[in-house]
Amino acid sequence: MSITESTAAQHADELVTEAVTETPLDAMTAGSKSLYLPLPQTFDSIEEERAHRKAKLAAAFRMFSKAGLDEGVAGHVTVRDPEFPDSYWVNPFGMHFSMIKSSDLVRVDHEGNVVEGERAVNGAAVAIHCAVHAARPDVVAAAHAHGPYGKTLSSLDMTIEPLTQDSCAFYDDIGTYADYRGVVLSSEEGQRIGRALGDKKAVILRNHGMLTVGETVDSAAWWFLTLERTSQAQLMAYSAAAGLGSKPIQIDPEEAAATRGQVGFELAGWFQFQPIWERISKDNPDIFE
Repeated sequence: MSITESTAAQHADELVTEAVTETPLDAMTAGSKSLYLPLPQTFDSIEEERAHRKAKLAAAFRMFSKAGLDEGVAGHVTVRDPEFPDSYWVNPFGMHFSMIKSSDLVRVDHEGNVVEGERAVNGAAVAIHCAVHAARPDVVAAAHAHGPYGKTLSSLDMTIEPLTQDSCAFYDDIGTYADYRGVVLSSEEGQRIGRALGDKKAVILRNHGMLTVGETVDSAAWWFLTLERTSQAQLMAYSAAAGLGSKPIQIDPEEAAATRGQVGFELAGWFQFQPIWERISKDNPDIFE
């Protein structure tokens, strides 16, 4: 389910035990002590916001590489341009995730035409992401990669189940595109994937892998990382349960829905990415180049 900025703001207080006031969060207090908690930045210019989005996108690729979510030339993450929202920035086709800098990113319009940059882009990225961005105006970023656990789960007749607290982020918030038709290269196929995603934050691409979306690069990237790990946990749970002659224990639907409200809202996804951003931006300053 998509979360608007106003809804996300209502949930901000769930990230800490103290009440959140206005940003900057040095206004937060515990008694007489001021506390700091990051919130999404605001920008003085389109150029500044564009540079920020591109740096976050480059950082997301570095994270994917560190997490083992790079496989050959497969995978793509996109972010809308803040000035031209009918176009998006994407990774160059065939460039390793661990090497991508802001200056390497390519801007593509909704028709799949490269409008900024000199390198080719993945045809599947164009087919899938053009359709998703067109269908969901609230989606600023979308992420897809061929993670080993996500693509394994996509080959099974199951969805993400509420087996753990983390999995509840996707409770009743993940679609399934069940009609595998080979490598996605047509706009019609991308549109069908967009319809399967609906208003949710993620979709299982049967026999293919996973795709996640968010209102920031941060949230889209985090949802993908935690979805991959959730897939791993679910596969391990079923394997262990089979050895015990039992089944994994699911969280009660009412509790799963309530937990989704605590860990699955947009601002929570953004916030979970911040420690990753801090580490990558410190260790890989070339992402800003």
